Amino acid sequence: MTTPRRSESETDALAQLDRIIEIMRRLRDPDTGCPWDVEQDFSTIAPYTIEEAYEVADAVQRGNTADIRDELGDLLLQVVFQSRIAEEAGLFTLADVARSISDKMVDRHPHVFGDEDRPQVGEQSGRWEAIKAAERARKGKTGVLDDIAAALPPMLRALKLQKRAARVGFDWTRIDDIIDKLHEETAELRAEVACDPVNQDRVIDEIGDVLFVAVNLARRAGVDPETALMGCNSKFERRFRYIEEQSEKNGNSIHNLTLNEMESLWQEAKSAKPD
Repeated sequence: MTTPRRSESETDALAQLDRIIEIMRRLRDPDTGCPWDVEQDFSTIAPYTIEEAYEVADAVQRGNTADIRDELGDLLLQVVFQSRIAEEAGLFTLADVARSISDKMVDRHPHVFGDEDRPQVGEQSGRWEAIKAAERARKGKTGVLDDIAAALPPMLRALKLQKRAARVGFDWTRIDDIIDKLHEETAELRAEVACDPVNQDRVIDEIGDVLFVAVNLARRAGVDPETALMGCNSKFERRFRYIEEQSEKNGNSIHNLTLNEMESLWQEAKSAKPD
């Protein structure tokens, strides 16, 4: 079997990967490297990795391809950085990281790299999950909810928990039932905040229930809750900035506006800047 000739872009990609690996090696050199980079470890770098992943998502949401490119670079740096930390400790290397994901992708696509028939798009998801379940079983993780990272952002983890439970039939049968449940949970929250004195722990618990059901509703509606919330955040920001802009045009400050005046401008924003 002959090896396909690399394209110019692939050759350049390998050269640039070599470059960033060498840059990180020099940054981490205990004698001549950067003091900040040298003192980092897995735990101190992990928050930056999460932040960079979200910045990639934000760039995608905004549709700015230049920013997507740059943010993907920042995320790649995190992979190189943590792999360098691991290599210095004798744990694993960047090559091991690449080998691990390559092996995993080959194993999860037997219809491409093996003898299985190519499935339809709808069938692929089920096969993918079956392969992942087999991988977890080989690691001794046989519980339905095993291997869902506790450090995931709470909304994403709620979504993963619900999807995993739904695979064994623990799921709502109708979306209307979820909406009814959302009304039930908001009623319970209303009752708790009306108590005198308010039990803050119960309020926290009820708000958690409302958010969990809202995630479930998004899932059954075929909507990613993170994407929906990002869109809502952007919409809020656009409308609030309109209030600031209009108040300044009128020679006023938003700090001096009454709630009614701000609400009036908010309604204007909904008409003036369609979302």
